[in-house]
Amino acid sequence: MNIGIVCYPTYGGSGVLATELGLGLARRGHQIHFITYRRPARLSYFQENVFFHEVDSGADYPLFEFAPYETALATKLVDVVENNQLDLLHVHYAVPHASVAYMARKILLSRGRYVPFVTTLHGTDITLVGDNKAFKPTIEFAINKSDGVTAVSESLRQDTLDKFDIDNEIKVIHNFIDFERFRKKNKDHFKKMIAPEGERVLIHVSNFRPVKRVHDVIYIFKIINDEIPSKLLLIGDGPERQRCEELCRKLSLCDHIRFLGKQDAIEELLAVADVFLLPSESESFGLAALEAMACEVPVVSSNVGGIPEVNIDGETGFLSGVGMVDKMAEDILKIFKDEDSLETFRAGALAQAARFDINEILPRYEAYYEEVIERSLIGRPASPCL
Repeated sequence: MNIGIVCYPTYGGSGVLATELGLGLARRGHQIHFITYRRPARLSYFQENVFFHEVDSGADYPLFEFAPYETALATKLVDVVENNQLDLLHVHYAVPHASVAYMARKILLSRGRYVPFVTTLHGTDITLVGDNKAFKPTIEFAINKSDGVTAVSESLRQDTLDKFDIDNEIKVIHNFIDFERFRKKNKDHFKKMIAPEGERVLIHVSNFRPVKRVHDVIYIFKIINDEIPSKLLLIGDGPERQRCEELCRKLSLCDHIRFLGKQDAIEELLAVADVFLLPSESESFGLAALEAMACEVPVVSSNVGGIPEVNIDGETGFLSGVGMVDKMAEDILKIFKDEDSLETFRAGALAQAARFDINEILPRYEAYYEEVIERSLIGRPASPCL
């Protein structure tokens, strides 16, 4: 198949999933076209059957205070579809990609071509943006007009049905992990640099938005470090970083916490971790936790959204209510009780992560694409005027 993928080219979960999906499909022989305003963060090397089409918003026109990205994207979609004979568009994140794909489909239909599109819902496009009344009617319309709709967790599917009047079927296809990249590696030399005295290493990865509750991570670490000599690695960047740095100074933890900023080789850092912390107040799936589990790192997390579909309480780590800092610290101490306990949780994390192997998930997307294309051949409008 020739597939166009539209996503945000950032370090966020939707962009990561979309890029890894496209690369995986290309390895299986499909032709993949990424269409966005910047090269996706994980599209960092040449791969056969993978193409990148940059969207130019035409920002120089003086009439516009804000560049009309949606119009430029729709135009680019039409161009890429027509000149590369695409069979299907797969748009990630409802805002604004689903509505733009609908516009592009209508333009193509007026030219005698019908190209179906699949919309994948990732989380904040439904749970945060979807709560905004200014966007809700458009999101609802675009989801219902999609030829296919997927959600990354059962929790997100239910959230979508609760928040919107949806008459379209929503299929759950979970996020996945590429074990060629995310697996336990021997990085003892690196761990000695991070923890020269054999300290325990805790890790957190996020975009440092308030919803991630990174300050909880620091408070939890304070409790652990008072009991067991430890180090904390904070990976990522965002609006809460300065507040977190100030909190580290206030708690006199600067010698034990490293802010590493955005990192491409996350797996290299996960290889030295003993526990992954994810205390978010909202999480549609928890891809960062899954990446940690694939590297045999137990997860201590909140029990919101799709996280319980990934992190199994008492087996791969522990779940707690949002803000339960003391309990999360207590759970980490249970994992650190002895080496046997830690190894048991490591094994449980790896076994659970195997359920989300990319080689198990990719065929589900392929089958769904084929279903959507076949359905569109049967049910597409008979006249280009419709």
